[in-house]
Amino acid sequence: MALLVQFLMRLTFGLALGMLITSPKLVTSGFFRNHLYVTLGLSALAALLCFSVVPGTLWYAVVAAGCSYLGAMYWLFEKRGPGKLMLLLVAIASLMGAVLQPSYQQRKSDVVTNSTERDSVETESTSSDVLNQAAVVSSGLLLGMTMAAMLLGHWYLNSPTMDLIPLRRLLLVMGIAVGLQTLLSAWGLWGEISQTQVTLQWVLFVALRWTFGLVGVAIMTWMAWQTLKIPNTQSATGILYVAVIGTFVGETMALLLSTESIYPL
Repeated sequence: MALLVQFLMRLTFGLALGMLITSPKLVTSGFFRNHLYVTLGLSALAALLCFSVVPGTLWYAVVAAGCSYLGAMYWLFEKRGPGKLMLLLVAIASLMGAVLQPSYQQRKSDVVTNSTERDSVETESTSSDVLNQAAVVSSGLLLGMTMAAMLLGHWYLNSPTMDLIPLRRLLLVMGIAVGLQTLLSAWGLWGEISQTQVTLQWVLFVALRWTFGLVGVAIMTWMAWQTLKIPNTQSATGILYVAVIGTFVGETMALLLSTESIYPL
């Protein structure tokens, strides 16, 4: 359950940030209002789970849920300034909840401390801590930007006359997020292979994480970008649906692997 809370907080952070960088001058307010209800649901579910598994994250999830509700109300009345402020607060609260989640950080610390076959444990711990904190941010960006792009692509079906610039911007940031997450995962994979014994099961999980969750998503990002040149937002949205599934599978695999690894994978 603690890993599910971590996943929900990362997704809430990225989705809120994705909406925050979307121009309200080019996208109708209904997009922000409706999808703040999505962040409300995600953070509310995280808050419910926090009661029993990670009470230290509870208030971050509650703040994210409350700001999501207030933000939806502001966008209902076309209050762009307060609405964007609420999006910013949702992103900050959910990111802090993910980065500072006690059980997640304690598990990482225990993996390093309990190892008797590593030299310079303190150095390894510091290096892995930095990478793991960065991976929380990059993972949230990848999850949220992909989800935001898919939801915005779907919104074009309701408002087909909107400019394509906001969707192209989200795809660009999504591509950057894929690249950043790939870089951090490659760094973590190199560190993990050099420090631990590799098993067949571990290799299969890592292969699924990389092929579908990183390489596959990168290819689908490029395909969606090319599809917008036609332009065909409906086809691009279909591609982004698959990309969302890819990020969900990839980041879930990464979280599962994190239970027994020092570095982010």
